[in-house]
Amino acid sequence: QVQLVVSGGGLVQAGASLRLSCVVSGRTFSSDAMGWFRQAPGKEREFVAAISRGSWNIYYSDSVKGRFTISRDNAKNMVSLQMNSLKPEDTAVYYCAAGRSTATMRSGNYDYWGQGTQVTVSS
Repeated sequence: QVQLVVSGGGLVQAGASLRLSCVVSGRTFSSDAMGWFRQAPGKEREFVAAISRGSWNIYYSDSVKGRFTISRDNAKNMVSLQMNSLKPEDTAVYYCAAGRSTATMRSGNYDYWGQGTQVTVSS
């Protein structure tokens, strides 16, 4: 059974930092590209960041570039998203996703999704 367990969300003030983690089980994690997506109320799910199997390729959305950092630890089956300088517009439910294709911004290329964690940034 494949599981992606997301943790690390919370309520913070603008300018603060949070670190999200996603632990994967039931799959060969080192064979998966991993992605982070988010969905704000009333909006469609959007791409945040992606990282290839060996961390060779990393992508960010323009809205988070320079503030967020995606990383992975294949020994721990974990992908993380370090979020700095948070803004109210970063408020959303954040999801991690795993897929066997290359790292991509396309949500349809990911096969498995975590349960999501709420990030709320107050002004």
